[in-house]
Amino acid sequence: MPLHAHLTVNDRGHLVVGGCDAVELARLYGTPLYVLDEGRVRSACRAYRAAMDRHYPGGRIVYAGKALLTTGVCRLIESEGLGLDVVSGGELYTALAAGFPPERIYFHGNNKSDDELRMGLAAAVGRIVVDSVAELERLEELAAASGRRPDILLRVTPGVEVHTHSYMQTGHLDSKFGIPIAGGLALQAAQRAAASPHVRLWGYHCHIGLQIFELGAFEAAVGHMMEFLGQAQRVTGLAAQELDLGGGLGIRYTEADEPPSPEALIATVAAAVRREAEARGVPLPTLVLEPGRSIVGDAGVTLYTVGFIKRVPGGRTYVAVDGGMADNPRVALYQARYTVVAANKAGQPPVDTVAVDGQGGGCGDRCVVDGGG
Repeated sequence: MPLHAHLTVNDRGHLVVGGCDAVELARLYGTPLYVLDEGRVRSACRAYRAAMDRHYPGGRIVYAGKALLTTGVCRLIESEGLGLDVVSGGELYTALAAGFPPERIYFHGNNKSDDELRMGLAAAVGRIVVDSVAELERLEELAAASGRRPDILLRVTPGVEVHTHSYMQTGHLDSKFGIPIAGGLALQAAQRAAASPHVRLWGYHCHIGLQIFELGAFEAAVGHMMEFLGQAQRVTGLAAQELDLGGGLGIRYTEADEPPSPEALIATVAAAVRREAEARGVPLPTLVLEPGRSIVGDAGVTLYTVGFIKRVPGGRTYVAVDGGMADNPRVALYQARYTVVAANKAGQPPVDTVAVDGQGGGCGDRCVVDGGG
């Protein structure tokens, strides 16, 4: 049976996604095929917004486009009142082509080119999230030449290690992302940005990792960030207008996964921000969260067509499909686990444990490892 309650089975025994028969979708459009349940995405957006309104009125939900970005997704996200986080010129182009309001766009990226920074300036995006001192210096030069003064967030590294795949940890000290708080580098960057006539320092951003199930990690990040906000305010004389804690909430890929809800995340984070602000004498900033996977992840399925089946005596049974690493590299990169369903037999219990493999040239091209769960 399907992993999620919103995925159903019709009277033909076929998987149904967003009211559509998955077998018919595969027949009409071919495979591999990404299928997204619009209703599920909308309900996730609304759950996040409602939780923020309850626990931290005035806070913002900004969808992390790296989870899935097309012009259609941009329009859907815009219609639900969320902001949009982009990480490249291509993603920014997609958002603008979809008519997404630029003032609701947060432009991320750890290695933005001059052309990308100029593109962000020309579009007058809502925030440029500055990832390094070198980027800050370059942005000042480009902003001065353009005659525009962008609102920026400084991305800082709080030094929080989370329990997830090592490639998904982004907030630890030795990270390619952000300016380290340790050693005073982030404070120096804050001083420079606050004094600059070419950029407007609006606040600070951090992101501690991906596919996180432990709410305590987010609380720890709040503690580090609020301590830094107090230090930065004393040094610069400016109170942070925004605290952007990024995203990272995990989702359910297998029966064993038990992720917290958006409600639980926001309740925990909001309480921590209020508690830390009071303890440190820091004004409450606008709270920003950037969920991506937890908005679209369980709303989507990938449909494949089974090709050859190979049973190795004393070994595995290999089921080859017409996709693989090219459309989903997560298994090879992160050893990710998925749940597989036979779309034309979705109501039947599994009868065997198999490895679902792609058709690439290496043995690492695998879609589901030994049944997935």
